[in-house]
Amino acid sequence: MKKTSSVKETVFVGMMGAISAVLMLLNISLPFVPGFLKFDISELPALFAGFFLGPVSGCGVIVVKILLKILFQGTDTGYVGEVMNVLGSMCFILPASLIYRWKHTKKGAVIAMAVSTVLVSIAFIFINAYIAFPLFSKLYGMPMEAIIGMGAAINPRITDLPTLMLFSVFPFNLFKHGITSFLTYLVYKRIGNRLRAIVGSPEKGSYKAAEGTE
Repeated sequence: MKKTSSVKETVFVGMMGAISAVLMLLNISLPFVPGFLKFDISELPALFAGFFLGPVSGCGVIVVKILLKILFQGTDTGYVGEVMNVLGSMCFILPASLIYRWKHTKKGAVIAMAVSTVLVSIAFIFINAYIAFPLFSKLYGMPMEAIIGMGAAINPRITDLPTLMLFSVFPFNLFKHGITSFLTYLVYKRIGNRLRAIVGSPEKGSYKAAEGTE
């Protein structure tokens, strides 16, 4: 019985990873940030898995998503973008899943997603400022001033790297992960029974098990 459950969980993670990969393709540009910042909701299935099965499964969905993306699309960033995506997604999924397992109620889910949204938005400031942007600048031979200029063309308050982080990267990630959290809260309750049919009854502490509690 335990082996069957493990197989179902593995299939579930794979399925969520595939959905996540498709959602990653459906990205759009936003008018208030530079075009290189793409909005998508591909972390939504990973958050489902993290709440339903735990943080390891949530991270598994992220890995499957990126592997499928590389397999079918390759990379045009020298894998820098893919690595940054994994790091950022895990900064979002891990805290949310861990907080939720500690306080597995509706209120706990809201707190978990709110805290994770703020944490990942702050984390992306440092990831982009000290890792991603310098690597992209070197990879494409593009001066950092040119990257900053792309932000300044959208928002005149952007004049250097710190203001690019403050007025572009930070609000973008607040918006992106805030929307993902909001959709998770709305959609998860509606598909909980279907998830149970695929994986089986959730363990104590899952979002569905706590659905009727505050």
